[in-house]
Amino acid sequence: MDVRKALRLNRSYRRFRQEDAIPEADLRIIADAARLSPSGRNIQPLKFFISGDPGLNARIFPTLAWAAYLTEWAGPAEGERPSAYIVQLLDTSIAQNILCDDGITAQSMLLQAVELGYGGCIIAAVKRQELHSILGLPEHLKILNVIALGKPAETVVIEDMKDGQYKYWRTPDGIHHVPKRSLEEITIFANKGI
Repeated sequence: MDVRKALRLNRSYRRFRQEDAIPEADLRIIADAARLSPSGRNIQPLKFFISGDPGLNARIFPTLAWAAYLTEWAGPAEGERPSAYIVQLLDTSIAQNILCDDGITAQSMLLQAVELGYGGCIIAAVKRQELHSILGLPEHLKILNVIALGKPAETVVIEDMKDGQYKYWRTPDGIHHVPKRSLEEITIFANKGI
């Protein structure tokens, strides 16, 4: 799959075919994409807690908040929840800050997931203390984000942004629309000035 196609397919999916488990071998390939990613100062301070276990996933789910702009939606219903989670952790025994490693590794893992036929969503709205306790993590591992993974059970389309309206929305048929600024709006070429 070429990069541009993978980028277009890599949307924030929030509804999944929960019954379609992700094999451990695929979860390892996805995590390895993080390992192979660039790291600020090459210090590599991130660790990744991986769960494909339905029982543990059921305990992780309520610690997450889904889709702030969809105020009438409490998140995926049973049967539409993720098949797996990858919890990004900062190992504070290695470094006290992440620079940009969390974003780099999350994107790498999601692009790898797309190539394997999955989709995902980076979730930063997390009840971190509660999840830390559920996972039984040592104190030196700090939760950054949770990446929800599974076989997508929704269609997500990219729209041209109109009048600066950046909030995503769903139509009554369940299609998730994501507005994007135009290439012309976000680029400044040296030969054209500012």
